[in-house]
Amino acid sequence: CSTGEVRIWEKGEGLKLGYFAGHHGLPRWQPVLDELSRHRNVVAPSLPGYPGGSNYQDLDDVLDWGLAVRDIHVAAELDGADLVGTSIGATLAADIAAIWPGSVGKLILIAPYGHFDEDQPVADIFAQYPDQVPKLLSSKSEDYSEYIRAPEDGDEVEWDLTLLRSQMAAAQMLWPLGDTGILNRLSRISQPTLLVWGSDDQIIPPSYAEKFANAIIGDTKIKIIEGAGHKVEFDAPEEVAGAIYEFLDEIDN
Repeated sequence: CSTGEVRIWEKGEGLKLGYFAGHHGLPRWQPVLDELSRHRNVVAPSLPGYPGGSNYQDLDDVLDWGLAVRDIHVAAELDGADLVGTSIGATLAADIAAIWPGSVGKLILIAPYGHFDEDQPVADIFAQYPDQVPKLLSSKSEDYSEYIRAPEDGDEVEWDLTLLRSQMAAAQMLWPLGDTGILNRLSRISQPTLLVWGSDDQIIPPSYAEKFANAIIGDTKIKIIEGAGHKVEFDAPEEVAGAIYEFLDEIDN
């Protein structure tokens, strides 16, 4: 891969389903991946700056990020496969679908960044104290804090640096307001698309789902998961996986 070495996790059989993670990347395997791998071959490559990912410091703008992640997408042999993106990963998944339309089958976007509405602003996750971040990201903040905790056999200082790098990478892509101009590119997305949001998202208001849906020209559906936060795939893995499979089955049939 042109961006350097990339960790690729894979599980399950059947048609491939790509997975781009959001905040903190995938420091560990997540239950939602187990749920998705029941019926699909889930392929989850690490993105630049995230645990298992390559360097992000040379990626200066949206085009740089798009090209780098497209290279990872190809290296993971996901070209033409259905693609799930969460949060920041959803922003990048949407750009790949918009700029390289033949590279993505069906598209699932879970609480994507990329737009900023002054009347309903996106919360600045990067201005928070570390101990406040889990409370903003997840409705199961204690469980999420445990999820991102250093492994028992790991170096705690190095682990903290790993998580810090992931936040710095996200900030570099989204600075200053999280608006990448993505609404101007969504009209290029003709793939069937599912938008998933947690009803209690404290980072990106669930009302943004309508903004994204109205901009995408492909057949688009919205699923709001009650009681879940921004990390809806962490808070409600079974519900999210169920919504994804219902969407994929409906389109396939």
